[in-house]
Amino acid sequence: MRTDIMANGMDFKELNDRVRAASGDVRIEGCCGQRFIGSGISGKSLTIDGTPGNALGAYLDGGSIEVHGNVQDAVGDTMNDGEIIVHGSAGDALGYAMRGGAIYIRDDAGYRAGIHMKEYKAKKPVIVIGGRTGSFLGEYLAGGLIVVLGLGSDDVPVGNFTGTGMHAGKIFIRTDAKLPPLPEQVVADVAGEADLGEIASHITKFAKCFGMDGERLLKDRYYVLKPNAKNPYHQLYTAN
Repeated sequence: MRTDIMANGMDFKELNDRVRAASGDVRIEGCCGQRFIGSGISGKSLTIDGTPGNALGAYLDGGSIEVHGNVQDAVGDTMNDGEIIVHGSAGDALGYAMRGGAIYIRDDAGYRAGIHMKEYKAKKPVIVIGGRTGSFLGEYLAGGLIVVLGLGSDDVPVGNFTGTGMHAGKIFIRTDAKLPPLPEQVVADVAGEADLGEIASHITKFAKCFGMDGERLLKDRYYVLKPNAKNPYHQLYTAN
């Protein structure tokens, strides 16, 4: 059973109350800036037409959210499980403190994507961004995987200060261009076969979501960014 909601002009609290009250999957049409949609839900799927407001899928604990449009800031804030699929671009602080599940963004993301993501045992969060990101990607990264594909870009598809304060996890950047200077907490190498094996299933999923060729994407060159083993703070965090 699916519940259809026309959100045009609806207050965000009323909209979220109706989403939580629905016994099955939900389709929202006419969405325009309502905040906190899907916050803390599990066990149901949301399909959204329009532009959700901040904190879409915050504390998401399972199920899925698919957006046909752009999304604003703090998507997947402290997300624990499930997946968020966006047929458009995302604002700042995508996946802030994310600790499980996956986010797939077809186009670009703003500043501080993946800040303070973390992992523990089987919980490993994943963000795949199809286009470019702003500065401070993966700031204070404490676990998980971030992939930036740079589709449609001839330059390095990330801004400045990538991986600042990074102490666990990995960041993958698909590019033939030379990387800019990185913070001292980060080391970068061309990704090898074993590295690419870590992201292959996520690239395949991304390609399936957006009608792209995943096998072709995996044949391109990626850099993999990892924490510098000399980072004095590395031993203070648990990644597995």
